[in-house]
Amino acid sequence: MTVTNIHIVGSVPLADAETVFRTVAGALGPKLPRLPDGETGGRLNWISWLADLFDAHPDFERVERDFKVHEQATMMPSFRLRPGADPGEVGFRPLGYAANAATSYKTFARLKAAGTIPPHCRFQIDLVPAHTIIRTFVHEDDQEAIEPYYDAAVRREIDAVAAIAPHGELAIQFDIASAVFYRLEKNEPTRYGATKAEMLDAFSREMIGLGDCVPNDIELIYHLCYGDNNHRHSIEPTDTADMTAFANLISAGVTRPIQLFHMPVPRGRDDDAYFAPLKDLALHPETEISLGLVHHTDAVVGTRNRIATAEKHLPDFLIATECGFGRRDPATIAELLRIHAEVAGFEWGGRKTFPTMARFR
Repeated sequence: MTVTNIHIVGSVPLADAETVFRTVAGALGPKLPRLPDGETGGRLNWISWLADLFDAHPDFERVERDFKVHEQATMMPSFRLRPGADPGEVGFRPLGYAANAATSYKTFARLKAAGTIPPHCRFQIDLVPAHTIIRTFVHEDDQEAIEPYYDAAVRREIDAVAAIAPHGELAIQFDIASAVFYRLEKNEPTRYGATKAEMLDAFSREMIGLGDCVPNDIELIYHLCYGDNNHRHSIEPTDTADMTAFANLISAGVTRPIQLFHMPVPRGRDDDAYFAPLKDLALHPETEISLGLVHHTDAVVGTRNRIATAEKHLPDFLIATECGFGRRDPATIAELLRIHAEVAGFEWGGRKTFPTMARFR
């Protein structure tokens, strides 16, 4: 395969943002167009930390409807509107993404100035859209009424994130997970549509709207996901067809450039049937694809097998894991990073300065 770059999806189970920046940049340096802060501490289990947003909200109360994305998944608490609460009057305080990003960016900027993080690398902030948060934390009876107001809070959060640093230093990634792809894979009627086509239209319109809120000089990424709770998907993807259709709709609708779509590749899928729909991608020239085909459990050999098949259908892509590292034993991170580096054709030797990205394209 050709030398490629590496996408880090989000969470990294290390002590803090500085440890993440030093560890990941030290291992993969020039191969990283972007670097997240690892969503460490209370944010490590993806969105579970946002339960506090509803728990502290005066218009919501706890109910016995704990939610799991699959039978072995982590249980999530559930909330509903208090009697008499008007959905139109419900407002959400700042969600916390921008506040966390502002703190981490100070560390990112300091390490970049010191040469620990390469000069081309942007700071990546991951945001989760309303359809996922509402499905997880809000009782079914209130989901449709509340979703537009949480969506408005996400849009405010985009503005707040955009204010933390020069735009040329930033990338915003939207995490689009099983709230979308479980429904598309099941292809059963939901409140988003009676058919897969209708649901694709509804979800893509939401993500087009959010994408157009991101300033043009901040990079825009869409991470498509089937879940990783306890290292299991919420549902197994048949192939890449739904993700391809979704990416094409977003690409056609967003009025600004999109830098990257990320798509997962299950460990057992090194067959042509899984990758074949990627030939139907209709993206703009500036948009890249990252394939989440790096798996710790079958290491370099399995990863290269998946790459060999993928290249027959998509000649150029970044490599990544299927999802963030956050549910992983921290002791496995060094080896996982080594697998990325070896597969990408790069051995990092602790240099103090970084070559330009052009050398690795």
